[in-house]
Amino acid sequence: MDLAPAPFHADLAEGPAGARAHWVHTSDGLRIRLGHFPAEEPRGTVLLFPGRTEYIEKYGRTASDLAAGGYDTLCIDWRGQGLADRLLEDVRTGHVHVFEDYQRDVAAMVDTARALDLPRPWHLIAHSMGGCIGLRAAMDGLPVASCAFTGPMWGIRISGAMRPAAWALSWGLGHLGLGHMVAPGTKSESYVLAQPFDDNQLTTDAEMFDYMRRQVQAEPGFGLGGPSLRWLHQALAECRDLARRPSPTLPCIAFCGTNERIVDLARIQDRMARWPGGRLEMVAGAEHEVLMESAALRRKVTDAILDLFDGAGHPAARSA
Repeated sequence: MDLAPAPFHADLAEGPAGARAHWVHTSDGLRIRLGHFPAEEPRGTVLLFPGRTEYIEKYGRTASDLAAGGYDTLCIDWRGQGLADRLLEDVRTGHVHVFEDYQRDVAAMVDTARALDLPRPWHLIAHSMGGCIGLRAAMDGLPVASCAFTGPMWGIRISGAMRPAAWALSWGLGHLGLGHMVAPGTKSESYVLAQPFDDNQLTTDAEMFDYMRRQVQAEPGFGLGGPSLRWLHQALAECRDLARRPSPTLPCIAFCGTNERIVDLARIQDRMARWPGGRLEMVAGAEHEVLMESAALRRKVTDAILDLFDGAGHPAARSA
């Protein structure tokens, strides 16, 4: 496959030395961006699936933690966000035509990992929307030895009274040719720019919130506002479809903050209760982004993930 150099903001990422980014094209012709963070002596690679509105550089510090644990990281800018091709004239709106299109991005990511000959075994870390994409990919045979999910979007937190309205509005306006409109209750501006730190739904750590804000201020191309009505309808439908399918047999751990206010915790609890050998860990006091929390909470989560990866990648370690 063709890999072309892509912009990468090492100063904003604060990740491992030697990181670089590549442009790749998906099977339907879109240009997306992939970022490789190397470890000094890797014993495997993490495929990192970010959430909606996110971008490669946001996971620089996470990649440093993974590199210290012996893992390369390959991260992605999904179609419609980061520096990947945007899908609407209004580039501030998050959009997708059909949710399965994200699997085209996954396929390009796997092809890139192979082209770069990244160290095996491979493992998955998937956050929020990336958790929805990652679950579908794992069910469809993503070549990973284990998977970890943080605040996975296996359901969107909507009140019971509002859920029928969300379905009806997103479907109805989409059929009227208005699916490009931003979903009600969301803004066109990036959340970390529009929302003050106080009572934000992402993290309780002011320094990490500032880390995210600095990145979007320095590179406006990272910015993304609310989702389109089309995206909302597609996401609701994808979550419903995935809920009907059995869990993969991969070793799995999932994390949610006890202050989770974005995704549907009940859907996560249900999924992990029927994941053979899987477990759910609640992170006390954390918000939605447990990998963007305080250093102590991040360390707790990362250590548990590395333990899973080490055991899944090296069977002897499980009995040691």
